[in-house]
Amino acid sequence: MLAQDSFNRAAVIAEVRAVFEQYEAALARNDIELLNAAFLHGATTVRFGIAEQDYGFEAIAAYRRTAAPVHPQRRLLHTVISSFGPDMACVSCEFSDPSTARTGRQMQTWVRTAQGWRIACAHVSLSNAAP
Repeated sequence: MLAQDSFNRAAVIAEVRAVFEQYEAALARNDIELLNAAFLHGATTVRFGIAEQDYGFEAIAAYRRTAAPVHPQRRLLHTVISSFGPDMACVSCEFSDPSTARTGRQMQTWVRTAQGWRIACAHVSLSNAAP
């Protein structure tokens, strides 16, 4: 069981914020190599998108090769980072995208590996609430 003082450590949150911001910059540039590098390489890595369900790193990489770039005016609205011990954190955010009137939602579970922080699970969806 994690001790209460293991949650939301400033140093862990700062590390994850940095890799999340790198991921978002790669998303804006449609840098497929960096986007794929952000995900944990394994069969249990999952990414649920707006219209796709990708099970395993290979499926996620295949999706990225054919996915349209995000709208250049996509903007994050709210970002919350929570850490759970020194090696796991969740990033939750909302985003606006001019291509839809709906608010986007994005969640990622990041884990620390020998290669650095990687996304183990991700979810992207659209809500019915306006931005």
